[in-house]
Amino acid sequence: MLAYIVRRLAYGVLVVLGVLLFLFMLFFAITSPDDIARKSVGEKAPPRVIEQWKHVHGYDRPLWPGPDHMTDNLFVDHFRRMLTLDLGKSDADSVPIARRIREGAGPSLLLTVPMFALGLLLGIGVSLFVALFRESYIDRAGVLVSVLLMSIPMLLYIIFGQFLLSKVLRWFPLSGFDDDPVVVGRFLALPVLIAVASSLGSSVRFYRTVFVEEIYKDYVRTARAKGAGELHVLRDHVLRNALIPILTDVVMTIPFLFTGSLLLEAAFGIPGLGSMVVDAINANDFSTLRAMVFLGSLLFIVGQVLTDISYTIVDPRIRLE
Repeated sequence: MLAYIVRRLAYGVLVVLGVLLFLFMLFFAITSPDDIARKSVGEKAPPRVIEQWKHVHGYDRPLWPGPDHMTDNLFVDHFRRMLTLDLGKSDADSVPIARRIREGAGPSLLLTVPMFALGLLLGIGVSLFVALFRESYIDRAGVLVSVLLMSIPMLLYIIFGQFLLSKVLRWFPLSGFDDDPVVVGRFLALPVLIAVASSLGSSVRFYRTVFVEEIYKDYVRTARAKGAGELHVLRDHVLRNALIPILTDVVMTIPFLFTGSLLLEAAFGIPGLGSMVVDAINANDFSTLRAMVFLGSLLFIVGQVLTDISYTIVDPRIRLE
């Protein structure tokens, strides 16, 4: 298995290099440093101001390596900074991006971890209940409700939740964030509930399909023939053997818990990494966007490797070679 992991990590390095090349072409070749400067200081700014901004942010160097500047160029500097996680400073306010990521990771995790855990437990529980009454009115009603939940955009969940639960009933704050352990739950409860409600439909549809497929397999019929009860069959046979496709969905999600939720954090004023990305888009902060895209690619590779390893833990028959 070690050789397989090393090989996958080597493939991951190639993917990272490809992502870095794509980012360089996107942020420096297609969108030139002059365009980045104009977006930051204004389209009508005089050339002197644009050149000064480029000099301050290090964008006045040559784009590609040359005889006189083999290392002092944007191409080499881009790869060196990203591969050493020297993410540089924000184009908008010159704040170190690494510091901003450290500050935003906490609020993002406070939101995404309970959102992920509650959504997973509720999705699997409801799916097992619906699968228990497969081909019945409960099953059909569950599928219908799931499709309806999937059809509603996240933005409508947010608007409805803020209007009903915050403005009308006043159960939760409309927006804001306070990391005090005494009150942080009040600020996070509503976005967590909205996130779980918006994702429940797709989770139930997916998990129910996996469970029903397992229910009709021979080993389940054999367990029933031996006298095992339906709940025992679902818990000890169906759920356990359905973990492979579930893990594919779950383990890939775990690394991205660190990046937060763009829409929820922006709508509820949570100062996490998702909100940071939205602010960077609004402020034309290309250096922050470049760093967050690169961070997302690293998390994706980590998720891929963790998914493969989790297969061997759940099913000993699987060997990674």
